[in-house]
Amino acid sequence: MNQPPIATKRGKKIFAHGEFRVDPYYWLNERENPEVIAHLNNENAYLKAQMSATEALQEQLFQEMKERMREDDEGVPVAKGGYFYYHKFIKGAEYPLYCRKKGSLDTGEEVFLDVNELAQSHEFFQIGGLSTSEDQQLLCYAFDNVGRRIYQLKFKNLQSGNHLSDEISEVSGNFAWANDGKSLFYTKQDPTTLRSFQIYRHLLGTSQEEDQLIFEESDDTFACHVSKSKSREYLFLVSESTVSSEYRYIPASSPEATPTLIQSRKRNLEYTVDHGDGDFLILTNAHGAQNFKLVKAPIENPGMDHWVDFIPYNENVLMEAFEVFNNHLVCQERFFGQSRLVIRNREGKDKHVIAMDDPVYTVWIGNNPEFYTQALRFGYSSLTTPSSIYDYDMVTHERKLMKQQEVVGGHDPSAYGSERIWAKAEDGTEIPISLVYKKSLFSKDGSSPLLLYAYGSYGISIDPSFSSHRLSLLERGVAYAIAHIRGGQEMGRYWYEQGKMLQKKNTFSDYISCAEHLILEGYAAKDQLFGMGGSAGGLLMGTVINWRPDLFKGVVAAVPFVDVVTTMLDETIPLTTGEFDEWGNPKDKAFYDYMLSYSPYDNVKAQAYPHLLVTSGLHDSQVQYWEPTKWVAKLREMKTGQSQLYLHTNMEAGHGGASGRFKALKELAMEYAFILDLAGLNPTLQG
Repeated sequence: MNQPPIATKRGKKIFAHGEFRVDPYYWLNERENPEVIAHLNNENAYLKAQMSATEALQEQLFQEMKERMREDDEGVPVAKGGYFYYHKFIKGAEYPLYCRKKGSLDTGEEVFLDVNELAQSHEFFQIGGLSTSEDQQLLCYAFDNVGRRIYQLKFKNLQSGNHLSDEISEVSGNFAWANDGKSLFYTKQDPTTLRSFQIYRHLLGTSQEEDQLIFEESDDTFACHVSKSKSREYLFLVSESTVSSEYRYIPASSPEATPTLIQSRKRNLEYTVDHGDGDFLILTNAHGAQNFKLVKAPIENPGMDHWVDFIPYNENVLMEAFEVFNNHLVCQERFFGQSRLVIRNREGKDKHVIAMDDPVYTVWIGNNPEFYTQALRFGYSSLTTPSSIYDYDMVTHERKLMKQQEVVGGHDPSAYGSERIWAKAEDGTEIPISLVYKKSLFSKDGSSPLLLYAYGSYGISIDPSFSSHRLSLLERGVAYAIAHIRGGQEMGRYWYEQGKMLQKKNTFSDYISCAEHLILEGYAAKDQLFGMGGSAGGLLMGTVINWRPDLFKGVVAAVPFVDVVTTMLDETIPLTTGEFDEWGNPKDKAFYDYMLSYSPYDNVKAQAYPHLLVTSGLHDSQVQYWEPTKWVAKLREMKTGQSQLYLHTNMEAGHGGASGRFKALKELAMEYAFILDLAGLNPTLQG
């Protein structure tokens, strides 16, 4: 197929604030329209034909990425309720087996859930979560076999191995057991917007129609979920928006009790609650603690008037999370853009930081379901060090490596260089960049191809971590960098605040500044710089190539959020109402005008764009497939020059792409082949 598909133009007028915008490709949102499906299939066929010269490279990349993974891999066992739980993969299997051993790791293995069996006959299959009852005899698991993140719950008796007759359909996949082993609390989403807005209680042995509605969130900017305290004593019913939180609790041993409010919602008041013993512990930004602090609250009077500072606010340290034990408290913090774990006693004193080795790394609190223990499980990774799981004795300070991600065929971290450098943004703000490269193939003389990744939204920090798949780029001489731009939270809460709403353009200009800095300092060749981002990072890619198409040779935009104004005006689309505090509400003209000024789809113009590969999922519930589809259609219509422009739509998957360990590698291999081919590193063409 030599000619690109050309979408028919059928103008639709969209009215807002006294003006019309005409969207010529609006009709592509008709998911059930055969003409739409045909257009998507034609786009896939065009991509396949045009990238045929990379097919051998794609297969080579897929095979080498697959071969670096242990096919018979196994997770680190986690102690819970007298059992050791873990998952494992067997050779040739796409999906995990969930297993356990009773009392000791020397006892026999019990495979209590084989996802490969469940996934048979499904093109897509994903486990959304699983949890055992307090007596460890019943299992509830959530699964999605479409890719739209609409789950079903099923139950299994782990003594008999038989499934129960209970089934709960069209739910969010979030749930928690009460302590009676019969009651399960779960959340249900709106069938149109997919906003989780109801919490139900299910009693085993009854039908879903009999389930009792416990809580309903009427504010469409909030979503709700359920969780359980570390002590296993309380169930939390949580309602949250981007800038506000509200918790209620129920004693887990009294599932029919009326929920008790902890603190009523207030705009710009965020908090999370846990309990080990004694008082509630609450992580909050109350009273101006922008970077959060930890307070205590009595269970009998848990409202904010009774909150007492436990770990005071420190404006230089972002407190991200905490884990409570019987004699210790662990805080996951971020200081000067770097994550760290701080151990304290239960009085919040005698603190120490777990020391790390690499100059650029990420560390996180692992899975720690047990309360009465002095062992902390934590995770560690860097751009050169594979993901590692440690057990750390909080008394003796001894650490034990439980497992490090194996790179089959070997991996020598010393063969790679890793750095943290800083770029200066337009307003003078210093922006951190993490990068990695193969020492023998990299020269800081402006000759190296480099891939610059970024996200920059929702306060999500993109930390420097290892990827065995990324070795396929590094081993071919392509350096890799992460721009820690505003909109994330790497440098603290203010970093997020300066990259959202009416300051969102900082996200885009920061990325451009990072790209320019990498070229200026010789890390990247001027004509060999590539960009990559997905979802909100796809918005970043779309805006940046409108603003500075000259900077990049090629860009990969995965499931990109590119039609900002039209999407945010449509409150029937999943996620819209819950994101007004991220992007703004375009019903307000100030936000409307600001969004319109950067929305990638609305700002496509007649200019030469870089080579572009766009990916999408037909069943995507977060970024609807029609956004990238319309964007590509408009780019085809307007762009000048001969740059490549491809759209790949996974017709069986959603926002996360293909399910399974190996299917997903096919899409990544395609993206890497696109970049390597443009960089002149396709051996097929080199003869």
